[in-house]
Amino acid sequence: MKHFKLIVSFLLTLGIFFVLNTKLGTVPPIGKFLNPYTGIWQNETNESISGNIFIPNLKDKVTVHYDAQLIPHVFAQNESDLYKAQGYLTAKHRLWQLEFQTYAAAGRLSEIIGEGALNYDRTERRRGMGYGADQAIAYMEKYDTETLAFVKDYADGVNAYINQLNPKDYPVEYKLLDYQPEAWSPKKTALLLMYMTKMLAGGDEDLEKTNTLRLFGKDNFDLLFPDFFDITDPVIPKETDWSFIDVPQTNLPVSKAVLDTIRETIDQPHPDNGSNNWAISGTKSATGNPILANDPHLGLNLPAIWFVMQLSTPNHNAFGATIPGALSVISGFNQYIAWGETNATRDVIDWYKVEFNEDRTKYKYDDDWKDVSIRVEDIKIKGKENYKDTVLYTHHGPVVYDKNFKSDQELAGYAMKWIGHQGGNNQKTFIDLNKATNYDDYVEALQHWNAPAQNFVFASTEGDIALWIQGKFPNKWEGQGKFLMDGSNPENDWQSYIPQQFNAKVKNPERGFVSSANQHPVDENYPYYVFNDGYETYRNRVINDYFNSKDKFSVDDFKALHNNNYNLKASELVPFMLEHMDTSSLSEEEKIIYEEIKVWKFNNDIDEVGPSIWRQWYSKLYNIVWDEFEVEDTALDAPSTYQTIYLLKNYGNHKFMDIVETNETETAKDLFLLAFKNAAKRLIEIKKEEGDYKWGNYKGTYAGHLLQALPAFSRFDIPIGGDRNIVNATSENHGPSWRMIVEMTSPPTAVGIYPGGQSGNPGSKYYDNFIDDWAAGKYYSLNFLQSNEATSAIIGTQILIPSTHE
Repeated sequence: MKHFKLIVSFLLTLGIFFVLNTKLGTVPPIGKFLNPYTGIWQNETNESISGNIFIPNLKDKVTVHYDAQLIPHVFAQNESDLYKAQGYLTAKHRLWQLEFQTYAAAGRLSEIIGEGALNYDRTERRRGMGYGADQAIAYMEKYDTETLAFVKDYADGVNAYINQLNPKDYPVEYKLLDYQPEAWSPKKTALLLMYMTKMLAGGDEDLEKTNTLRLFGKDNFDLLFPDFFDITDPVIPKETDWSFIDVPQTNLPVSKAVLDTIRETIDQPHPDNGSNNWAISGTKSATGNPILANDPHLGLNLPAIWFVMQLSTPNHNAFGATIPGALSVISGFNQYIAWGETNATRDVIDWYKVEFNEDRTKYKYDDDWKDVSIRVEDIKIKGKENYKDTVLYTHHGPVVYDKNFKSDQELAGYAMKWIGHQGGNNQKTFIDLNKATNYDDYVEALQHWNAPAQNFVFASTEGDIALWIQGKFPNKWEGQGKFLMDGSNPENDWQSYIPQQFNAKVKNPERGFVSSANQHPVDENYPYYVFNDGYETYRNRVINDYFNSKDKFSVDDFKALHNNNYNLKASELVPFMLEHMDTSSLSEEEKIIYEEIKVWKFNNDIDEVGPSIWRQWYSKLYNIVWDEFEVEDTALDAPSTYQTIYLLKNYGNHKFMDIVETNETETAKDLFLLAFKNAAKRLIEIKKEEGDYKWGNYKGTYAGHLLQALPAFSRFDIPIGGDRNIVNATSENHGPSWRMIVEMTSPPTAVGIYPGGQSGNPGSKYYDNFIDDWAAGKYYSLNFLQSNEATSAIIGTQILIPSTHE
């Protein structure tokens, strides 16, 4: 089996006969693992893509056609059966990933990994992940039993597959970790959606910014962290008229930030989680048809984040990328519309300091004392006794930090207010998008979406294009949520929400295109407060400049833009540094590196050395500039890349340019030289160690297995250019996780690809077979079947049959 000799050779070094069936810490019983009848060898199997399978509780038969990419094209007679089939097929191809993600979301990794995961589990439970999932289920139970029934159908499908498995057929990861799958439930789907909310809307720097304000003062803070950058190219075009909005922004109260010293904060989602999307109207299209594109930027994982499917009933027919654990197509198209998402990164987390009474049963609020509620988190730990963590809840939300977790305050804590805790009905948005036929249906579907805030791009066969920034957004007073707030003051609460119809949006703009790349959503004229969390400022400008550069664009142009490696960030600083840096002290080796970057054209292609020099030079420079933020026992985050470059070019003599540990007074010009010399030293070392520092080798992109990039199940040294802040946003292990382009012919025609494969089994040829083509910028035609009849693209057909017909 592919890669398995590596693991087996490793395990055999551990084995002595008498311990072959004894667990070695977190290593499974090796005898069981190597058993030729039930162990790892059983996972070296071909994919089952033909024959009949009997499924309990189906109402009618379901036809599943497989094409050469192992994409299942599912044709059911009703929605209930469709989602049962989706659950079954997702489990069939991605069971371990499906379940592992919900263990991670629920804070249950200690159950399968051991005590080393306890801090992670405590963090997720104190973050309120399980609480938020419970709220989502409660909302559906009260307001939308139809969607809940579909979620239960999905669970029934997953469980139908699990119940058919023998231990010898468990995915290899279960054998490695020596545990078995458990029953799926609607709560697991809710946990998966919470996991997505956390990854895309679970980041904030309120506590770090509180420390920054306390240490450096308001004037410096406003310079380092402005509400708007000097250049704004927002998602919604600047010329948008907002005069129709008649609900005012919340009035500014008399409120002061709580300037505590915060020593430590919880882990944040990956800072590069983002995406690109865009759509052009028929007037800008070479064929006269609107064209839409999407490429979410997420972790490069194996098994891959996405699982591509076609999901069809007599009433709708959708195709695209699904997320294991969630119903429907997430980024895709049907016969009439196409849609995709990018992260809107709006500030939907705020922090409140709460004061407790002597026994911590009440907290102070509005000159009174309110009862806390208690949620006891019982964390199972593999091989050890359970750990019980008591989490206090206020009306703000869970008290994440208190005397029991990352704080030493006996009678105070920090409570999190997060839109993710408010339940809602996110699953219904995708169910309805899959069935939408026009712009009005798209708008109606979005109304159910609370979080994570997303930029939903849209195109239709009717010729419309649009983009809505959708989420449930608090109507904040100016500056609310930048810093830690006094939780006893009612004026600091979220007073109301922006009415959904006033969320920023654009339909059929005069310029002929819509786009988003995680930049600022609006300009200063939007009448509600929008916090600047360090929005992207480079990819969006490259994309918009591209679509302003000529009149007509084709699908091939879209492919070129997806794979565009132009480094706008470097182009805006490198020439300035080269012009202002004193080169008289450079050594001969340093001069060679200087000449190499001097001729670089700012493309991050794999055979270039310029990107490697830039990465080394800028990272050294950034760290020197912000040495003031290296404060012991204090949680701080330095300013954004864009603002750093702005300050280097416009405030080169500011006191922040001075190195703290030296007696001299440095300026930006001095820092350019010092950082360059430090970078050159490291690059010379790399050349001696590796032979060169060409970008492809230097970056070393890889797709790591979810078990901490287990080498045998991962792919290393993927030859692809790009980097963060580039349209092709591929860094070391993060980047375009699904590339899709849809032309709105009737029916739509589409291409797509992602860095992985349809199978979650490392022994399958379909495990990572897309990666090389993805890295090369290639795409696969997406075979959008218009009926249940198999075409020449189909290589196998499987029929799911109600078990009562057996």
